[in-house]
This record gives sequence, C-alpha cells and structure tokens, in this order.
Amino acid sequence: MNISDYTTHPFTKFDKDWAILTAGIKDDFNSMTISWGGMGTLWNKPVVFLFVKPTRYTYEFVKKHDEITVSFYDAKYKKALGIFGSKSGRDIDKAKTAGLTPKFLNNGVTYEEAAETIVCKKLFMQQLDKDKFPEIALPFYNGRGEKEMPPHYFVVAEVTDIIDAVV
Repeated sequence: MNISDYTTHPFTKFDKDWAILTAGIKDDFNSMTISWGGMGTLWNKPVVFLFVKPTRYTYEFVKKHDEITVSFYDAKYKKALGIFGSKSGRDIDKAKTAGLTPKFLNNGVTYEEAAETIVCKKLFMQQLDKDKFPEIALPFYNGRGEKEMPPHYFVVAEVTDIIDAVV
C-alpha cells in the first residue's frame, strides 16, 4: 500500500491494541509485545518510534539488526500477545506457544495472523537518560515492587512498507 494513505488511531494503536515488535531476519529474530510507541515524520521520513527495555531478549536483536516489523492483531489474539509480552524467547518458542506462524519477508519477519504489519528499517537507537526524566516518568523505573529498571532504548525506524492494512 502507499504509506501516505495509511490511517490509524494514534492514541490507542499501541497503548490499547498492543503490537508485536519483531527484530531480525529469517534465521535470527525475536519478538515481543509492545504498548509504548508512536508514528509520525522525522528527518522527512515516515517513522515509528519504539521503546525497548535493555533487559528484554528482543533488545539484543534490535541492537544487532536493522530489520524491524511492528504488527497489529485482531482482538482474538490478545492472549497470544500476552504470551509475547510475558515470556522470554530465551526460554521458550513464543510463536509456537502462542499459536502464531512466522512469516518471512525479504526485509524482516512478521506473523501470518497479523491484521497489519509495518515493515521498517532502523535509523537510530539511543538509551533514554533517566537523569533528565520528568517526575511523571520516574515511577516506571524506580521499582514499583521490583528492582530499579534501566531506562528504555528509544528506537526510530523508517517505515518502508505496510502490509495488509485497511485504509
């Protein structure tokens, strides 16, 4: 589809619907559920903005590979997205456990069950500086019953294709 024809609900797409972020290529990829992100224009390119914890296994693949997909699913896959968000690819085959089927693209990996997939090329990645966070952000990193969490990495990826989206 023509990327400029794509429309969506920007304030619910990640937060309420969730997405699966997949980084890597056919023989070397990992996926996780994300609920923080956005879409827009940066450096005259259509982009997605993503946030990845360095403690997540998928972070290693985002760091290593430029190929990234962000895929969205119908509500009936919410349980599968829960598995991708709560289990580690270090320990289990998340796709098999969740009942999703990897779909290999020329420039990334998504899943057959995705309602739409945004295919991207990583442009930029940098860890957020916790010392510069506003007060509202600190509770997400200062414990909440867990040990202190390192700040997310901010990832900017150029949208190169959108697959199966309804315009």
